[in-house]
This record gives sequence, structure tokens and C-alpha cells, in this order.
Amino acid sequence: MSEALVAVGLPGWTDPADVFAALFADAPHVFWLDAGPHAAAGHSWMGTGVPDDPERVRATAAAPRVGARFGSGWVGWAGYDDAAAGAGAAAPFGDTEAPSQLWLRADQVVAFDHAARRVTVHAAPEPAAALAAAIAGVTASVRPSLAPQTADLGNARARHTPHEYAALIESCRASIRDGDAYQLCLTTRFGVEASVDAVAVYARLRGATPAHHGGFIRSGEVALLSASPEQFLEVTGEPDGPVVRTRPIKGTRPRGADAAADAALAAELRANEKERAENVMIVDLMRNDLSRVCAAGTVGVDALLEVETYPAVHQLVSTVSGRLLPRTTVGELLDATFPAGSMTGAPKLSAMTILHRLERAPRGVFAGCFGWVGDDGALDLAMVIRSIVVHPSGAYVGAGGGITWRSDAAAEVAEVGLKARGPLAALGATLPPGW
Repeated sequence: MSEALVAVGLPGWTDPADVFAALFADAPHVFWLDAGPHAAAGHSWMGTGVPDDPERVRATAAAPRVGARFGSGWVGWAGYDDAAAGAGAAAPFGDTEAPSQLWLRADQVVAFDHAARRVTVHAAPEPAAALAAAIAGVTASVRPSLAPQTADLGNARARHTPHEYAALIESCRASIRDGDAYQLCLTTRFGVEASVDAVAVYARLRGATPAHHGGFIRSGEVALLSASPEQFLEVTGEPDGPVVRTRPIKGTRPRGADAAADAALAAELRANEKERAENVMIVDLMRNDLSRVCAAGTVGVDALLEVETYPAVHQLVSTVSGRLLPRTTVGELLDATFPAGSMTGAPKLSAMTILHRLERAPRGVFAGCFGWVGDDGALDLAMVIRSIVVHPSGAYVGAGGGITWRSDAAAEVAEVGLKARGPLAALGATLPPGW
């Protein structure tokens, strides 16, 4: 059993990027769950850990006390394919580029409360004091090691051509016409073969497309770099018991060239009948999923069809929550809800089975989830979207979109390109022709 961690508060504020550059960027097993540059709210966590058995994470009871925050537990990811197979879809395709699950048991955590401008170290007593002293000595002069670097990898390699993806969209529409699904989240992948400096690439990604659920998780030669705007699951302690929330995203528009065009695009997204229907389908799916592990009558929609704006896109977001049943474990919660409906479609099992047949290749870490799970079962997991997976021979970026009967193939192809462009640019790569 690892030594119990203690909390040591620091007297002042130090920017997370400076701390990461000075103290953590070279660590072999390291994480940074990132609220984004210049964040004025929320939390960031960074630190080191050792790879652990995912079953220990799954067995943890989701029973956090009121107001609990991450200070000890695990940081990592769970990929799409094994979860889809576990839910009853076809057996997963082999994906050897990165492990389908990776969880680091944290041995030191630095917590940044952006609203309160407070830094707290969680570690064993002696290392905690040493780490606190090291952070107090960090200055902004160390930041150049995180500065963007020039890269030019040319066109990424596409799993599908735009024509092939458009043909798959028509296959999705045929399945919808036949009554086998209402919506299908069709995905593809873009890859590069190169030696990738994961730290430098993450600096470019967070600088160009900051997000409230950014993340850098590295273990040996594999890493996940994310600018995810989508929170998948959050479990918090509340007076009436643990509450689980999910915030599915369905509906995307690019930013406008000026304020008027930008406002018009956001308004069009908010009013678009197809996008609204797509979002509501996933809200209903997530209500059904949460009802499997929540007390009867407690699952509700807290926010519906809200437009959130990011540097590259507008997104249509809803929020669903419920009060967890007593003694629910993290594994039971994931079994009920994962893979997320926003990355499958509806009905979920039929959608995953159809997509397995159409995509004919692994999604890997993409379309999975990542984040932290506390020892008390509090958790905050984001969707692996707008993300880069780094592996020994290169890196890949997944992207996709929700297909409904009213989908227009050209518009869907353009949306995939919009979603993949930012992560590929951070790698120093460009979209292949037509995307």
C-alpha cells in the first residue's frame, strides 16, 4: 500500500505552465489536467504516478464527501473499443499503437484552484515539503521549454478519403431509413509517421485551441494530448448523496470572420432543426444510461441546447444529472454509460454494431474518456475528442460527426475537417486534399 499523501498549501500563485515546464515535463509517467491558459475558474492538476491495474479504479466506490476534490487516486484514460465490445458490440479490432486503458496511480499531485489563485501539493510528507519548495522557486523564465516549435510534417495520412467517408454517410442513412438507428456517430482517423515531441505539441495545441478539459497524460512512449471541450462524467459529493453529471455535445459550427458573422453562426446552430434533434437524441440516451445507476426520479435535464464558444468552434451542449444509488462503483457507472452516447449514436448497442461494420478499424483511445478518479470515487472524465494520441512510430487524430437522416454529406465531411484541423496543426501536419 502506498504511503498516505498529505496536503501542503503554498503561500502564492504560480502559473501551471511554468510549474510543468520546470518540474514535470521530462517525467516518464506524468499528467497535467489543464483548465487552459489564463483560466479564471475551475481546477488544474498535474503530477506523477505509476501505472496501475485498471480493475482497482473500477472497484472504487463512488461515495465522495460533500465538496471533495482530487488529491489522491488515479489519472488516465479508457479507450473506446474494449468498452464497445464489453457493451455487446462486435469484438474490437486490434490497436497496438497505445493501450486501451492506462491509469497512473498518483504519487504526487499539484492542485491549482484558478478562482482562488491557490496551489496545494499532495504527496508523502517528505516529498510534499520538497515539491512545495521547488514550486515556490519556479519563475516564468523556465517557460521557453514549453514554447511552440516549428514542425512541417506535410499532409497527414487519412484512413478514409472524403469520397469514402461520404459513401459511409450514405450507408448510415440507409441504416436509419431501415429503422436500425436514429443517429450514428461516424468517425475516421488521420495519422503521421514521425518522431513527436509530445510536450512541444501540447504547448501548440493548448495555445491554439484552449479548452476547459485540456490534458496531457504520458506513460513511457505513449501520450494523450487533448483540448477536449466535452465533459463526459463528473461525480461530486452533495448533501443528498453523490451526484453524477454528463454534458454531451452534439452540433458544431466554425467561428465567424467577424463579430456579426460569428453571432450569425452561433444563432444558426442554436436554431438548426437537425442539430437540435441530434442533441436531444443523445440527451435521451444519456438519461436512459444514468437511470441504470441513479435513484428513481432523480435523473433530469439541467440545461438543454446551450451554445458554448471556443476559439475554433461553437458547440451545442446539454447537461443531464442524477443521484447515484448507494454503493455504486466506478466500474458499474462506466458499464452503464460508456462508451458515451455522443460518440456512438442511438440506440447505443445497435449504433455501435453498425459503426463497427462500417468503420472496419479501431478507434483506439479516440472516442474514449480521460481524467481523474479519486480514492473516494469522485471523478471528472472528459471525452477524447480534439485530441492527439502519440505512440512510438508517430501520432494520430480521430474525428467524426453525428449522422442523421437529414445529414448532408458535404457538410459532414467539412465538419470532420474542421474538428481535425486544430490537432493536426499542433502536430505540424495538414489535412489531406478534400478534407
